[in-house]
Amino acid sequence: MRTGLLLSALLFLAACSGCRKSQAKTAPDCLLVDDDFGPDGTVPITVDVVAEGLNTPWGIAWLPGGDALVTERPGRIRLLRQGALQPTPVAAVKIADSSEGGLLGIAAHPDFASNRLFYLYVTNEVNGSVQNRVERWTLSEDHQSATFERVILGNIPASKYHDGGRIRFGPDGMLYVGTGDARDPDNSQNLDTPAGKLLRLTPDGEVPADNPFPGKAAFLLGVRNAQGFDWKDRDTLYFTDHGPSGDTLRSGHDEVNVVRKGDNLGWPTLYSCEASEGLVTPSLTWDDAVPPGGAAVYTGEAIPEWKGSLLVGALGARHLHRVVFSQENPRQVTRHEVYLRNTWGRLRETLMGPDGHLYVTTSNCDGRGDCGERKDVILRIRR
Repeated sequence: MRTGLLLSALLFLAACSGCRKSQAKTAPDCLLVDDDFGPDGTVPITVDVVAEGLNTPWGIAWLPGGDALVTERPGRIRLLRQGALQPTPVAAVKIADSSEGGLLGIAAHPDFASNRLFYLYVTNEVNGSVQNRVERWTLSEDHQSATFERVILGNIPASKYHDGGRIRFGPDGMLYVGTGDARDPDNSQNLDTPAGKLLRLTPDGEVPADNPFPGKAAFLLGVRNAQGFDWKDRDTLYFTDHGPSGDTLRSGHDEVNVVRKGDNLGWPTLYSCEASEGLVTPSLTWDDAVPPGGAAVYTGEAIPEWKGSLLVGALGARHLHRVVFSQENPRQVTRHEVYLRNTWGRLRETLMGPDGHLYVTTSNCDGRGDCGERKDVILRIRR
């Protein structure tokens, strides 16, 4: 088995002329961290446990009035009300058996207050084939139950690993869907498959007329496994991606990118700080595997030193990473630092709450962490 994988990797590298071309130069604005993950953060913070007893909480969707829906990867939607996790699930979602798949991202419709619609990214089995898809659901008026409405995007390739799963509505009212390459790197450069992309759809699942590739849902391509992104402004996103974990004979080098409509992040061609015409080199990457979970721009007032910073949950590295970008050169990192190092375990979802605080979920019950008596928790970060 290992011989076969090694042969496949060698054949891939031999066929990838773009890989060799990209090694000819290094992007000057790319910061490579070759020792540990970064310095400890110096800004004082306080951590509150908002909820506990969860199993791999993957996504959170805030609702008008302060309630939140939380997805658990094994297939449950939970309700967080007035800071308390309700004991009875809102709904159970059928999922397929998959290591990294299951019930993943969640997003509330921009007009949720009037239509009570929300969206899920789900790995399930359809006609004997495992796939990822985006489903639309309706929440009851009392928020205690939910009903499936329809699939708005199906046939997203799935695999044991690299399923993506983060979904968010952008400032333009469109639904953005982060997918993975489903363990086939060629998917990432193929516009005829939704795998290995950041997709952009209308709330009804249609392809917007102003997408960068006519008739295609792709907004970005060249993605390996997307689990975190947020908007710097209406036209610019911070976008994290997982680096190779042994495939193509490379490892580590997870990424923080600054991207715009139609960009190509370069997977599987670019690696580390390599540069190649027409491809986006990361602004920040690490020799050691992080890999990144959710990502959020800090917009609150509680920790003024963090205002405008990007906060990223780290899974394997088990910390919260803060990234500060230059005002003069928006792609250049001027500072990055580590918080909560090895204190709460694996961190996944990272997002701002309606109260102006940052919220983070742990992912210690996903089979790769230490799922203790409290199981997974939701944390609130404040001064």
